Amino acid sequence: MIKVLFFGPVAERVGASEVQVKFHAGMILQDVRAHLQALHPEAFEIVCFAAVNGAHIHDMSLPLADYSEVVFMSRFSGG
Repeated sequence: MIKVLFFGPVAERVGASEVQVKFHAGMILQDVRAHLQALHPEAFEIVCFAAVNGAHIHDMSLPLADYSEVVFMSRFSGG
């Protein structure tokens, strides 16, 4: 299984801070994003950042392993 975490307004739009996606051999980050985007298009309108196992990822073709942790986030600001 792939653990997927959401933060802030993305979590609010998904209605959860964490979901599980079934892993399959050859899975890439884009597969997870496409699956969840189909379920929660309003949340993925604001997703700007992705991380896998704690590392910020730009390449959506990154291969995933079973038990990977994926995070999708929107832009954020703080003070």
